[in-house]
Amino acid sequence: MIDEKTVLDKLSEIYEPCAPIINIVEMGLIYDVKIDNNNVSILMTFSTPHCPAGLKMVKMVKDKLKEIEGIGEIEVELTFDPPWSPDRLSEENRKKLGFI
Repeated sequence: MIDEKTVLDKLSEIYEPCAPIINIVEMGLIYDVKIDNNNVSILMTFSTPHCPAGLKMVKMVKDKLKEIEGIGEIEVELTFDPPWSPDRLSEENRKKLGFI
């Protein structure tokens, strides 16, 4: 049975293309994970609505989740409400990216 920790651990292997020192989970781009009978739905955002790597990131998420044994359907939904902000980062990661 697939659980949220397994999904988030796998997504933590993907680095934000515009800030490749922080993975997309730590970056705060994953808003929600839902699992139903090994089918996974991800609600995510980008650091900016005009992210040039946006479509690539969605593909990266789907491809990475396909590596989980027994995974069913994968759905990725994008939202910009609320918009991403540096507040979603830990203090350590805000320092890494130069926000503080």
